[in-house]
Amino acid sequence: MDVLDTYSGHTDPGGPAIRRVLDALTITKLSVGPMDNNAFLLVCRATNEALLLDAANDADRLADLIGSGDDRPALKTLVTSHRHADHWQALGAVAGMFQPHLIAHPIDAPELPVPMDELVEHGDTIRFGQIELEVIHLRGHTQGSIALLYRDAEHPHLFSADSLFPGGPGRTWSEEDYWSLVADLEERVFDVLPDDTWVYPGHGDDTTLGKERPSIPDWKAQGWVDQS
Repeated sequence: MDVLDTYSGHTDPGGPAIRRVLDALTITKLSVGPMDNNAFLLVCRATNEALLLDAANDADRLADLIGSGDDRPALKTLVTSHRHADHWQALGAVAGMFQPHLIAHPIDAPELPVPMDELVEHGDTIRFGQIELEVIHLRGHTQGSIALLYRDAEHPHLFSADSLFPGGPGRTWSEEDYWSLVADLEERVFDVLPDDTWVYPGHGDDTTLGKERPSIPDWKAQGWVDQS
């Protein structure tokens, strides 16, 4: 597996992974599957313990990303951001290979292909090695969608899955769900996190809250658009 240490926020399907090195944590992003799903491998630099967010597809590529040598990170935790099938195609295979602790939100967990070991709610903390991630429940794309927040000394890092992308909120299937997601994004993300928060979405390129914040009035003026 080729891993580039120049982190741009952009990956190509079938292309190399990209890695960002922080003081306590490395973040490696890989595009998998036909829908350009992002999988994120987070490794605690002090303990070499790792968390994988969304075993979305291409189990063999995810295994290659983790590696096979004596120095490979120990995959202790696997979080599934929500129930949509494009985010868990490799969940069973990766769980079988590495036996990590499996985590999801209780609303979406029953629709995942394997039982979860732990169910998390808004405000909970997920720990691996010396790293702590905050759980943010964002209702709308699915009712059990979660984002993960890492508070680095330099600026926060938000793994938003399919709830926030460059250009706006993720897809919703009703007006009620749209306004629920917009409200949660405002109250639980934009109102409490600074503009330099880096956003890692579930598909495509990264963004920042500062880039997206000016568009919030447009999201409200446009309202829900039926994309079915």
